[in-house]
Order: sequence, then structure tokens, then C-alpha cells
Amino acid sequence: MAKKSMLQREVKRKKLIKKYLQKRTNILENLRTQTSLENIFLLNEKLQKLPRNSSPIRLRNRCWKTGKPRGYFRFFGLCRNALRELAHDCFLPGVTKSSW
Repeated sequence: MAKKSMLQREVKRKKLIKKYLQKRTNILENLRTQTSLENIFLLNEKLQKLPRNSSPIRLRNRCWKTGKPRGYFRFFGLCRNALRELAHDCFLPGVTKSSW
């Protein structure tokens, strides 16, 4: 199980991303269309004044059951350990233990 503080940090990041999404996208769109170097600098400055954790790239995929960040399977939203447990208990439809 991941530390509670790490899970809370991810929750906080999700809230900040949601809060600043519109503002960030507007600045980035304006930045792409600018040709003047002064305007580019001004928009970059505005972008840098936004909180760091409001950037979507800072989110980390975590298992919804254990909160572990490593060995994450996107299709299930689980880490490898939780995936194995649930597959053995037949809680994941269509997933079988391979044998050859």
C-alpha cells in the first residue's frame, strides 16, 4: 500500500489540473499562434506563474486498489500484484492464467 501522503498529493494534483486546465490551454494556444518574440516571452511568463502541479504531465498512474505507481496496467488500472490476485480469484472476466 502506498503512503497516504502520496495518494493525497495525487488527489491535490488532479484538483489543480482540473482548476487550471482552461487557463493553461488558452495560454498554450495563444503561444502557438504568436510570431512576436515579446509576446512569446510574456505568454511564457504567464505560463510559468501557474502552479507546477497544474500541469497534466505531473500526474502519475497509480493502482486504484493499492496506490502503487510501478507495474501499472492501464487497461485494468491495477498494479501487477493486484492484477494477479484478482485474476486468480476470478474477478477479472476474460483473464486466465497462462499455461503451455
